[in-house]
Amino acid sequence: MGSRLICKARLCLTVLSHHFRQGNMCARTMCTKGLTPGGRKSGHRQTNPTVRQTDSSTVRQMPSFPGSVFAAGNAKRTADKLKRQAASPSLEEEEGGQRRGFTTDGLVAPERPLPPAEWKKLKEAQCHPERFERSMMMVLFKSGAQLDIAKSLLSFVAVDTGTLSYQLLLQYLMLCVRGGHNNEVLDFYPVMRGAFPTLDTGASTLFIKAFSRTPSWREALPILRDLKKVFSPSPRNYADIISGALQHGDHTEAWQLYHDVMEAGKTPLQDTWQALFEGGAKSDGGEAGSMSRADYGDRLLGVLGYMRDNQVYPQQSLADAIKTWFQSLPGHTWRGDWTTVTPKGVCKDCGSELESIQLTPEEYQHLKDRVMADIIQGKDVFKKTTPEELESFKAFVKRKPLFDVVVDGLNLLAVVCELERLGQTILVLGRKHMLTPSRSWDRHNMGLIQKKAHCFFTDNTSEDDPFLLYAALHSGNHCRFVSRDLMRDHKACLPDALTRRLFFKWQRGHQLVVYGTVVMGQRVHFQMIPPYDTIVQSSGGSWHIPYDDSVDRSSYEVPQSWLCLTNQR
Repeated sequence: MGSRLICKARLCLTVLSHHFRQGNMCARTMCTKGLTPGGRKSGHRQTNPTVRQTDSSTVRQMPSFPGSVFAAGNAKRTADKLKRQAASPSLEEEEGGQRRGFTTDGLVAPERPLPPAEWKKLKEAQCHPERFERSMMMVLFKSGAQLDIAKSLLSFVAVDTGTLSYQLLLQYLMLCVRGGHNNEVLDFYPVMRGAFPTLDTGASTLFIKAFSRTPSWREALPILRDLKKVFSPSPRNYADIISGALQHGDHTEAWQLYHDVMEAGKTPLQDTWQALFEGGAKSDGGEAGSMSRADYGDRLLGVLGYMRDNQVYPQQSLADAIKTWFQSLPGHTWRGDWTTVTPKGVCKDCGSELESIQLTPEEYQHLKDRVMADIIQGKDVFKKTTPEELESFKAFVKRKPLFDVVVDGLNLLAVVCELERLGQTILVLGRKHMLTPSRSWDRHNMGLIQKKAHCFFTDNTSEDDPFLLYAALHSGNHCRFVSRDLMRDHKACLPDALTRRLFFKWQRGHQLVVYGTVVMGQRVHFQMIPPYDTIVQSSGGSWHIPYDDSVDRSSYEVPQSWLCLTNQR
């Protein structure tokens, strides 16, 4: 309701055109009318004698990169391939999409400021003169027109109608911020606040961004406090002010704002981390603004710890800032190199072995307990099965030997034959309709599967993922699973960052994905499971940070590029 009132608000500007021609605005010349807007250290890997081990080479694996389902860019390549295979959209669909898009009524931005008479002539020539002002302002915004042209448009509207709508002024503000006209925004702010005691979130965000670029960055703090009264400010709001504070030497305020972001349970933007690392690299002497260099450095190491715990991969620009900060540390000689990792998990630059993808016994037990509590016995598990069916499956698993591989129903006969040939103890999860002969499920094939593997068939309406997770985790850390499902929904059910990280680590170390096309009678190959964990990690005198150098990486994929930092001292 508040936003609608804002959009309907009108500002009486009987003498505004004079002030726009002068290049400034004065709140005293305005009146309002009906306005109520509302680390685990890496090192030698130890084999736990209590955990059953299997020879990973028995399962024929192909190199995981770049074809791995978890390798950065794989999802984008697959999507592009499907698009090429799909039929082109019809002309009617394309025209429909154009009709639904934003229209500017064929307007073109003028090359110079226009006097009111010329603006009036343009307006009268339009089919929809009632929306001329907003459409033209949007054209000016999109074309990056000069500020004086937008001012001349506002002057015309003020003279022609006697009012300026809130929405039109907001568009003008957008143009100013996008064009970097920060001084104009500083002059414009008291005008808006005088006319509209309450600004919407869009205007507040724009003012915060513009103020944070100037020596008057502190003016953004009360705007941020006003936002907090209505809703929780966005990480972008905090990022802008943090950047402004760092640029003007107030590191204490910057870190306090960063603390507020973390306390609110929000994920900081990479821009924020980049500004913090750049601020640490630019500091000189024993002090970093009003904060000691040692304190500042400890906080940056805490940021790297957060990236590790939350599986965050810095983008190229942030990785550059991290590298520069390490190299700027006094009393140390850090060398940073961009590198990759061998298939065996060895850094090609320094030769260090990266952390294992396999969970420690303690990590595995923690993950098993949380998955059992939050996914298998979670609040919504019975939307995917029934209590009776779940208990029946648990009893079934207890009667069977520990499984080596659990296979879901979409990856069947050829896969089962390959795994059985390798001597694996297999569990196949399917649905009861698969027991009935059909075009999809041949009776003979199902008979072969039941001879080669243990089978459990759920109701047709049940989902097999909870059963797969239960069987795999119950069987032990050696047990792998074959599934096309990436388990993102189940990962989201887990309560904390540590457990989600362990789940993703376990998944990447245990999920077998079929490589290429499966042909009955031929060997089945699986994508290789990398033996190392793709995560921020430190080992004594070195850091290894996987960074995102691809715009095509999906959230469940991991980067293939690394920043290697070694202390030469």
